[in-house]
Amino acid sequence: MRCLVVADLHYSLPQLDWLVSAAPQFDLLIFAGDALDIGSMVDFRAQIVVVKKYLALLAERTRVILCSGNHDLDERNTEGEKISRWISEVRELGIACDGDSITIGDTLFTVCPWWDGPLVKQRIVEQLRDAAVDRPQRWIWAHHAPPANSPTSWGGKRFFGDVELVQWIMQYQPSMVISGHVHQSPFITDGSWFDRLGQTWVFNAGLQPGRPPTHIVLDLDANKAFWLAAGEAQWVDLDAPLKRPGKYIEEPPDWLTSLGRIADPSLARPQAAAG
Repeated sequence: MRCLVVADLHYSLPQLDWLVSAAPQFDLLIFAGDALDIGSMVDFRAQIVVVKKYLALLAERTRVILCSGNHDLDERNTEGEKISRWISEVRELGIACDGDSITIGDTLFTVCPWWDGPLVKQRIVEQLRDAAVDRPQRWIWAHHAPPANSPTSWGGKRFFGDVELVQWIMQYQPSMVISGHVHQSPFITDGSWFDRLGQTWVFNAGLQPGRPPTHIVLDLDANKAFWLAAGEAQWVDLDAPLKRPGKYIEEPPDWLTSLGRIADPSLARPQAAAG
């Protein structure tokens, strides 16, 4: 299985265009939160309309997993905690989203929501507890915030990770956690796009402007992870002990080099609704 991993596209239409073009080359797309941008001049409701159209296109081309990030929250639940209602609606497109656990082949994927308070946090606790009952050997979580005190959550002056996530990782030891949230981590001193806590690999692709977005490719058959950013490309052997930095990609596989040749999609870019 080959998985394309992105996060923090923040309503970048060129990056979403690239994603639509790249999706057919992969068995699964993992979108680890922040599809929207609360700082954009585009109305938040219009962003949701457009991104849902992109997600529909993506779901036609490959399987999709989407977890919410802090920029994706569009309402409060009855307890006053922020949630992403619109992400729950993409389930009708066949997309696994917040609260879901699905098995694809020999791998279990668990999709965690962004939590803004004790009640949603408790739902994650219950979600992980239930999914752990019959977990296979390979268990992968999508969780927008990376773990605390990890290079994947290092912002340059302090860590911006989730302390609770560290505890959950140590309790369950999933195979991987796919995150985002801290944009600069892979590009700064003492930061990284990957880490390992016990037996669990943690990934954060980071954010750069332009097309294509920074992204990670998980080749689960070969047990390798590839990270591609502007002017940088590294890989790590998931069967080997943690060692940083990642290895330079000297002999990229054909499928990897083809990503750089993907043209703009022939389909017209989805347009925001009038008004």
